[in-house]
Amino acid sequence: MAKKVGKLPDTSYETELFRLQTELVRLQEWVKATGARVVIVFEGRDAAGKGGTIKRITEYLSPRVARIAALPAPSDRERGQWYYQRYIAHLPARGEIVLFDRSWYNRAGVEKVMGFCTPAEHSLFMRQTPIFEQMLIDDGVLLRKYWFSVSDEEQLRRFRSRLKDPVRQWKLSPMDLEAVYRWEEYSRAKDEVMVHTDTALSPWFIVESENKKHARLNMIAHLLASIDYHDVERAKVKLPKRPVVSGDYQRPPRELSTYVDDHVATLLGDTE
Repeated sequence: MAKKVGKLPDTSYETELFRLQTELVRLQEWVKATGARVVIVFEGRDAAGKGGTIKRITEYLSPRVARIAALPAPSDRERGQWYYQRYIAHLPARGEIVLFDRSWYNRAGVEKVMGFCTPAEHSLFMRQTPIFEQMLIDDGVLLRKYWFSVSDEEQLRRFRSRLKDPVRQWKLSPMDLEAVYRWEEYSRAKDEVMVHTDTALSPWFIVESENKKHARLNMIAHLLASIDYHDVERAKVKLPKRPVVSGDYQRPPRELSTYVDDHVATLLGDTE
C-alpha cells in the first residue's frame, strides 16, 4: 500500500509543473542537437491519468520534435502484419521524441482480456517483446516505460465524472466500462506483463496516480532524472530594428476582405 501524502497546493503544483516543463524544453533542445531518439511508453488503467500527463509534457514542446503516437484499432491489413510493424512506423528518427499513448502492450492488456488475440499470439508477444525492446535499446533508442496505477474506486469516480462532462464524454467508451467489470482480469494481465517484460535493460516504472497532479509531477521529474541531458548552445536571435516605411504602401479597403464575426462583441454586449 502506497504511503499517503498530503495534497500539494495548486500554486505549488503550477510552479513546479512550469519548472519541469522548462526542463523538458532543455531536454528537447538536447535531443535536437545530439540526434538522440527517445521513446516514452504510457500504459496503465483506463482513466489513470496518462493523457493528462502527456498533454503537460508536450504543452511547450515543438510538434516537429515531440510527437504523440495514439494508434486506433488495427485495420484488416494491419492485422495481417507482424504485430510490432505498425508501431515501428511511429518510432523516432534522429532528434525526435515519441510518446506512445498506449503501445504494443495493447496485446498484453485489452487484447488479452477482451479476447482480441489468441493465447498463442499472447504467448508469442510475451517472448518477443523483451527481444524487440532490447533491439531498440541496442540501436541507441532511449526507451522509458511508465505504468499508471489507480484504484478501482478512483477509476470509477473518474468514469462518472466523464459521464457528466460534455467535453470529456468522448473519453468514455463501452470498452472503458468493461474495465470496471473486468478489474481482476486486467490486474492479472498486468501482473503477467511485469513478470515477462520488467527487465533490467527495459524496466517498468510504476506511477501512483490516485492524485493526477502528483502523478504528473512525479512522472516528469523521474523522466528528466533518467536522461543525462545538458544545455546545448543555441544560435542567438537578435530582433532587427523596425524598418523605415517608405509611405508608398496603401492597405486594400477592409471591405474587400471577409473577416470572422466578432463573437467577443456579443459577449461584451457591444453589438452596435
